[in-house]
Amino acid sequence: MTQAKRALAALALATGASALAAPAASAASPGLPTGTLSVMDTVDTLAASSLAPEHREQVPSASQQLAGLNRLAGVPHDLDPLTSQLAPVTGLLGA
Repeated sequence: MTQAKRALAALALATGASALAAPAASAASPGLPTGTLSVMDTVDTLAASSLAPEHREQVPSASQQLAGLNRLAGVPHDLDPLTSQLAPVTGLLGA
């Protein structure tokens, strides 16, 4: 297992543990101010720290990669006009 995979596995374990502890912590201290904790910022920081400094700008961050995956969810809707035009032809071709 590479060092980057170890770091991401440790981060995943810590994130899961903090997710389980967060509701109990917020219920225990209602008067204390709460800061914002961004899991994606932490993942981006850890992933960037495992890369060589000269390659950090070339590799997209984890949040950028997930944003790209979210854009892929809209692809079937973008293809609807094309598939509706091809629908009569697909009936002739058979399976």
